[in-house]
Amino acid sequence: MRALLGLRGLRGLTLALLPFLCLLVAALPSLADGEDPDSPFTTLPVQEDDMMAIDSNHSLEIHNISLTEYSTMPIEKNITLDRPSAVKLICELTTSGDLNSVNVTWKKGDDVLENNYPTSATGNILYTQYLLTISNSKQMGSYSCLFQEEKVLRGTFNFKVPELHGKNKPLISYVGDSTVLTCKCEDCFPLNWTWYSSNGSVQVPVGSQQNKHVVNGTHANETRLRITQLLEEDGGSYWCHALFQLGESEEHIELVVLSYLVPLKPFLAIVAEVVLLVTIILLCEKYTQKKQQPLDGGKEFEQIEQLKSDDTNGVENNAPRLRKTEPAGQ
Repeated sequence: MRALLGLRGLRGLTLALLPFLCLLVAALPSLADGEDPDSPFTTLPVQEDDMMAIDSNHSLEIHNISLTEYSTMPIEKNITLDRPSAVKLICELTTSGDLNSVNVTWKKGDDVLENNYPTSATGNILYTQYLLTISNSKQMGSYSCLFQEEKVLRGTFNFKVPELHGKNKPLISYVGDSTVLTCKCEDCFPLNWTWYSSNGSVQVPVGSQQNKHVVNGTHANETRLRITQLLEEDGGSYWCHALFQLGESEEHIELVVLSYLVPLKPFLAIVAEVVLLVTIILLCEKYTQKKQQPLDGGKEFEQIEQLKSDDTNGVENNAPRLRKTEPAGQ
């Protein structure tokens, strides 16, 4: 009797667990394929181009942006690419509102992308992702995810080719000397380097004069332009141009060529000012002396006349006085 009751209890337990066993069996294929059952993302539909990118061993890069319902300004992230790559873009929105009422859109520039991006939710966070393969310059640019409920929240991924680095300040040299202009690219390797000089709004390729221009570089990520026997007309704007698989980049360098008389100009100007000042002072003194000469001569004449007058008065005053004598017998 007890055995019969035990069998009935086991049978009932098996029937109760049967739905859970079915769900487990259905989930086994996805686990066998290596997917994480706890991942908030649904399976991403992979297009034929994406499969080609994966098969050709393109590197996969993953970039993400996080937004909240309190975000007031678009959030941007700059991404540098110098070679074709498979890219997964992920946006997440944290909000206290109803996630089902949020409309999700992806755009490239102002163009709406096809609805091939999955969305999912975990708690109060809404996720969306977009997978693409960038293999040419036309696919570069800005990709944006937009969450729209009461207001539109935007996250933007900006794809750019690497930037070049030259000399920020003008490079100064002198006539007859030589100079070297250098451009570098950090952690990238351009397919080709080219130098241009700017003649107004027109860029002219540099390197036609072999004895004057020498283009070389110690490493693949840098280029150097050596200019010998500098002339004043060699000064101006120079541009180093790099070609990548996904686009082009360039950097500006300013060259100033001075003659050796240029540093002396300030000194010569100071000397000229000193000479002019001394000349003015001497002229003023000479003019003053000439003006004072007649006055001094008149004073000396007056002093001489005064002395003569004093001498005359002295002689008259000092002359002996003769007493008048009366005749005798009177």
